[in-house]
Amino acid sequence: MAATGGKLMHAVQYEACGGGAAALKHVDIPIPSPKKDELLLKLEAASINPADWKIQKGLLRPFLPRKFPFRPVTDVAGEVVEAGSGVDSLKPGDKVVSILPYSKGGGFAEYAVASASKTVKRPAEVSAADGAGLPMAGLTALQTLKSAGIRFDGGGGGGENAANILVTAASGGVGVYAVQLAKLGKCHVTATCGARNLELVNSLGADEVLDYKSPGGAALESPSGKKYDAVIHCATGIPWSKFEPTLSEKGKVIDITPSGAALLTAAIKKITFSKKQLVPFFFSRRAEELEFLLGLMKEGKLKSVVDSRHPLSQAEAAWAKSVDGHATGKIVVEMGL
Repeated sequence: MAATGGKLMHAVQYEACGGGAAALKHVDIPIPSPKKDELLLKLEAASINPADWKIQKGLLRPFLPRKFPFRPVTDVAGEVVEAGSGVDSLKPGDKVVSILPYSKGGGFAEYAVASASKTVKRPAEVSAADGAGLPMAGLTALQTLKSAGIRFDGGGGGGENAANILVTAASGGVGVYAVQLAKLGKCHVTATCGARNLELVNSLGADEVLDYKSPGGAALESPSGKKYDAVIHCATGIPWSKFEPTLSEKGKVIDITPSGAALLTAAIKKITFSKKQLVPFFFSRRAEELEFLLGLMKEGKLKSVVDSRHPLSQAEAAWAKSVDGHATGKIVVEMGL
């Protein structure tokens, strides 16, 4: 019998699409039990991604949520308290970071069930808040850069051969990781962000930082006149026509939240064999990449930027702040506060 059998946990959920932060409900429900190849985690921290509240808005219906009530949030850090059958890679007492499936969520709670294959050990040097901020945003940054041809195995790039990368919305959840990882990939990095975050983005390693409201920032022009080999596009509302003149001969824009117009442009560029491409990004939950990023954190080569911390009892405030869209880095909910 599980050590938590019959006990209740505090959780936050919603019962229908819509309603924003006001629709989040605090409940006490039974602690779940892990099945085969699963782990029960006592959560220490969770971070919110825009996809979480987009699901609540109904933007992914009829696919998500699959059923109500629904406990949102997928990026979590905590401690293993129970391992289901078939799990030998992790054991009770291990500190971990995990990415839960969007079909089930579960991160807004004191406990959550996670797939062992999507859970990795968290080094002692990495705090729960920093680890919880990493999964979706960090993996998105890493995967977009890899799709741009950036290598992280120590080979290629650097010096005169450095790829020129533009990161839009560089002070946001994905952007702060993308800037750091691009520099680790030996790239020359130009970044756009709001005026209040220019110094922060520069401190993350960006070679050139533009206020997106300035004339140069609005035009996405590199101050040094460089053409971009790739754009890690983390903002919204920028048309292809703005990007095209800034790209190198075979430059590509990797759009992490492509609109319908962007998807159409991508298709046209592909079927017309255009050298310049718009590439829609599709996220993948890869534990080996999450482990790689945590290793960089352990070595002090990568860090999370935490906008704010909120106790689970004030999850609504964290949710509303994320929906507002002006967070610097990640918004974290901590279960021990």
